[in-house]
Order: sequence, then structure tokens, then C-alpha cells
Amino acid sequence: MKLRILHSVAAAVLMALSSVSYAADGALRVGASPGPFADFLKEAAKKANADGFNVEVTEFTEPTQINEATQAGDIDVSNFQHVPYMQRQNESRGYKIVAIKPAYVAPGGIYSAKYKAIAEIPNGAKIGIPNDPANESRALALLQKAGLIKLKDPASINASVRDISENPRNLDIVLLDEIMLPRSLGDLGAAFVTLNKGVLADLDPKNAIMLEDKTSPWAIVWSARNDKVDDPRIKRFIAVFESDPIKNYIVQRFNGTVIPAW
Repeated sequence: MKLRILHSVAAAVLMALSSVSYAADGALRVGASPGPFADFLKEAAKKANADGFNVEVTEFTEPTQINEATQAGDIDVSNFQHVPYMQRQNESRGYKIVAIKPAYVAPGGIYSAKYKAIAEIPNGAKIGIPNDPANESRALALLQKAGLIKLKDPASINASVRDISENPRNLDIVLLDEIMLPRSLGDLGAAFVTLNKGVLADLDPKNAIMLEDKTSPWAIVWSARNDKVDDPRIKRFIAVFESDPIKNYIVQRFNGTVIPAW
């Protein structure tokens, strides 16, 4: 009997020590995609850590890995995706991830190695767009805004190539992995490239023949599993991110191309 009591006490002590250890560490785990957007988060984490608030930023090579880690509880919050992409992930994978608030607009753009203006794109030109559904819709929306196509529902954020109602230049819309789009510009008339993938490929947003603007519904958002959105550490880190030093860092890093959303 005494032995059982001692074992119970020991177990309780170990559990208490474990919880104290977690509370003492208490690091906020933030998921990011590689590249300049992760730099924003690292800069904010550096500021937070200097103030005694432990924040760890982890980069994932594939966007799907970030939401997988969020759902599994391996990270607490992420900053890499727009709402349409998050919704598609939730629907296809059964995740319970929600958007907390917008962080910034990182405008995707139409880039070309052959033409310097939308008007120069000829009939029958090949136009590359991302093959993931969320960014496919995003690309089509910008092609529509450029006057190259028309969609059945002009306001749709879930359009696919099947929803093109008018294609007056008979453009050949080619679906490619978004990583391949910058590398394929030499073989295409033009392509829609997200800002992150473009910068990683040394594309200058200022050289895009058309960019999204601050009205884009594809703003990058803070997102977390639905049971973690009220975590005070997340709110604290967002406040650090929205401080003037980080805002200035973002504006200077992209010469005003990336638009803070707060």
C-alpha cells in the first residue's frame, strides 16, 4: 500500500515538473514558408525574444506541411496562406484551421520574359498559372482584371479554367506547379507568379507587367487551429509583428511592394 502511494506521489511530482518545464519554456511555435516572408517573422521573433518572450519560427518546404503541423499541434500559429487556400485545405483534409486576422498583402503578378505590357501578349500565347486550386483562382482573377479573359462569375474566388467564359486571344492556359512557373518563363508568353516564389527566383515585382493591389482578397493571414485562436501568446506575437519597427522592415524589405494589412 505504501509502495503504491509512493508511486502515485512520484508520478504526480513528475507531472508537475513536466508542466512547470513546459510553462518555463512556453515557446510560441510559428510556421512559415521559406523565403522573405519567413524573414518578417524571424525579425519579429528576434524582437520578441529580446523582450523575454520566447518565439520559435520554423520553415517548411511545402505549404501543406504547415497546415498539417498546425492541425497536429506541432506549431501554434502560422503566417503563410490566404483564406481561399486555407479553406481548400480544411475541406480536402478535414482540418479545423481558422483565420485570425490579415497580416499583409503580398501581391502576385503577371510576369513575362518576352513582353513588357499586357497589350503585347499575342493571340495563342501560352500563359502559365499555378495548378493548386486556390492560386489557380487567384491567377484567373488577375488575368480577368488584365482584360485577357472573362469568368462566368467575375467575383468568384473559387474559379477554375473550366469557368472561363471568354478567351478572345485564344490563350493557351497551362497549369504548372507554382515552383516551376518562374523557371518556365522562357517557354511561356507570360505566367502568374506569387510574390514569394518570384522573389526566391530573383524576379523583381517592379518588373511584373501587372500586380495585384491592396484590394486583393488573397491577403496573407494569421491562422491557427480553432481551439488555439485565443492563446494569449499568439495575440502578443501579432502585436509585436504589428509594431512600427517590423512594419518599417517589411516596407523597406520590398520597397513598398508588400502592403501591411493593419
